[in-house]
Amino acid sequence: MKKIYSAQNFAAYIIYELNDMNTFVNTKSLQHLLEIVKKQWESVFGYSPYKEQTYTLLAHGYIVKEVYDAYKELGEQPILEPAKEWFLTYGDFQLIRRPFAVPAFSAEEERLMRKILRNYQTALLVHAS
Repeated sequence: MKKIYSAQNFAAYIIYELNDMNTFVNTKSLQHLLEIVKKQWESVFGYSPYKEQTYTLLAHGYIVKEVYDAYKELGEQPILEPAKEWFLTYGDFQLIRRPFAVPAFSAEEERLMRKILRNYQTALLVHAS
């Protein structure tokens, strides 16, 4: 069955995982990783993983606008936690500001994501040495 997620949820997953791996991630690298995820996801599963529209801009590279807007004020600084969203539980009268949730990936989707992040970490280490 085709599962399509929010790019914000992918971003939250990437940020949590890379921080757990003690691997640098900023706004630019997050957009780059979202591009890699989209390409590999389409190659493996045959459809785009994001419900949001994606753009390839010559001047700025690949962009998922909603994700870019959520993190742009950080600039080149490391991202330590996912952006937050406003949430209202049905029947409640209080808005809650909480981090975007991590997607509930299938085992195959999880393997693909871990492979992408390991490759990213290895590329950073190779580049640094």
